[in-house]
Amino acid sequence: MRLLNPKEESFKHLDQESQDIMKKTIAFFEAKGKTKLTEDYHAKVWYGDFIEFIKNERIFARLLTPEGYGKKDCRWDTARICDFNEILGFYGLPYWYTWQVTILGLGPIWMGKNEEKKRETAQRLEDGDIFAFGLSEKEHGADLYSSEMTLTPMGEGTYMADGGKYYIGNANKAGLVSIFAKDSDTDEYVFFTANPTHANYDLVKNVVSNQSYVAEFGLSAYPVTEADILSKGDHAWDSALNTINVGKYNLGWAAIGICTHAFFEAITHASERSLYGKHVTDFPHVKHLMTDAWSRLFAMKLFARRNADYMRTASKDDRRYLLYNPLTKMKVTTQGEEVINLLWDVIAAKGFEKDTYFTMAAIEIRGLPKLEGTVHVNMALIVKFMANYFFAPADMPDVPTMDQPGNDDFLFNQGTTHGLSKTLFHDFEAAYTSLDLPNIAVFKEQINALKSFLVTTPPEKSQTKDIDFLLIMGELFALVVYGQLIIENAQLRKVADDVIDQIFDFMVRDFSKYALQLYSKESSTQGQMKMSLAMIKKPKKDLERFTRVWETHVLAMSNRYAMNL
Repeated sequence: MRLLNPKEESFKHLDQESQDIMKKTIAFFEAKGKTKLTEDYHAKVWYGDFIEFIKNERIFARLLTPEGYGKKDCRWDTARICDFNEILGFYGLPYWYTWQVTILGLGPIWMGKNEEKKRETAQRLEDGDIFAFGLSEKEHGADLYSSEMTLTPMGEGTYMADGGKYYIGNANKAGLVSIFAKDSDTDEYVFFTANPTHANYDLVKNVVSNQSYVAEFGLSAYPVTEADILSKGDHAWDSALNTINVGKYNLGWAAIGICTHAFFEAITHASERSLYGKHVTDFPHVKHLMTDAWSRLFAMKLFARRNADYMRTASKDDRRYLLYNPLTKMKVTTQGEEVINLLWDVIAAKGFEKDTYFTMAAIEIRGLPKLEGTVHVNMALIVKFMANYFFAPADMPDVPTMDQPGNDDFLFNQGTTHGLSKTLFHDFEAAYTSLDLPNIAVFKEQINALKSFLVTTPPEKSQTKDIDFLLIMGELFALVVYGQLIIENAQLRKVADDVIDQIFDFMVRDFSKYALQLYSKESSTQGQMKMSLAMIKKPKKDLERFTRVWETHVLAMSNRYAMNL
């Protein structure tokens, strides 16, 4: 596995038709060129050319129509969805955003029981429609309990919808908007679809200054029939959360794409620039910054791709993806911010120039941790899995690499969203004992210290209500899970030991950083402070290993890719 180079990637891990989709998408952007791409971005031009392209090539139809509802070449295949996510992030987040919001809008439809609406949706995708997800509201954000959009029964299977939605991508051009509401009589949850062309659909405004259209819209006495209803009650609630389970995973891939393009620009610029009689890339601190950025980026991809394997093999008895998904959304996207920060420290003022991709990347990378649930929301979610993950390993099946073609049926039949704390996991220590590398050995010491902390000095009752305290604990837990999947995928894809050990160099440092934060918390007890200090370790330095990674993987990316002008 390697980082995406659009001009070299063959996509041989995909079937021929999927390869063609990826290559045609790359060709579209390369033909558009960097000059037009950046000009459109800064001028905030709606990407109608991209919408026309996906319509003509039937791309959304083929990638986002589950098997059985569209033509024979249609399926929902997470393996190839990963690649498409990465490509769109690589060329520009606004293009990715319309794809992402379409996925969210489709979720409640494919998860619902309205077969006629599914057939209509399949045809709309064939016709080139995009979709929208009407969940958030201006006063409540994504707090589903407080939703004020109402659906009022009018008798004989008819309803009137009233209320507003806010921060809804694609709501200006969507063929259908899936809308979350409450029945005004029963107060039960309901999902229904609305058509933005209807006279009772008021498109208020675009709430952001961007190429994308992120709408505020309102419904006033909007007529709804049973033919528009997707789900009710618990099914509607579960559809909302399960749709986000599917959609938020994509944010990590957008970050991977953004950071990869930015990395090509940054390493090429730095290697060609001379200061004080030396190439910028000859300075030791630059080598360290760039190697750290590359290692973090490659780790992001290793983790996210391994997460896909667990999504594709998930079942009602194997829901490990429910931990790995929020980590792809939360951990991978925040690592993306760190990668951009490191690169920016190297290229400095170049990162502000309007004709670079980097200036787009520096802006857009900030949004990803804040979409589909903030980092705090997703951290609070993963903490629920900690007890079973650390202390109750189960006999779970091994999961192979899942790149083969196939429809991922379970994603639209995930079942109840309750009982997350009962989710079972295999023994994470199996990954850590499978490799004998210096920095993995140090990281294992940190893990053991964290487990001892949880056993001997667990959070006190008052601390369990301290969100900041729990967030730090969550960061430490997240690193353990992150490292586990990185190791699993590195072995499956035969990644060099040098690369793995270099990745765990920053993993050890990050663990120490959060351990120090835990030590420094005002509420930390003396016992907890002592246990926190036991987690602070120094990575094993190896100049020869570092030099091999720098020369073979990092500096080697210089002048390997530049977007067509």
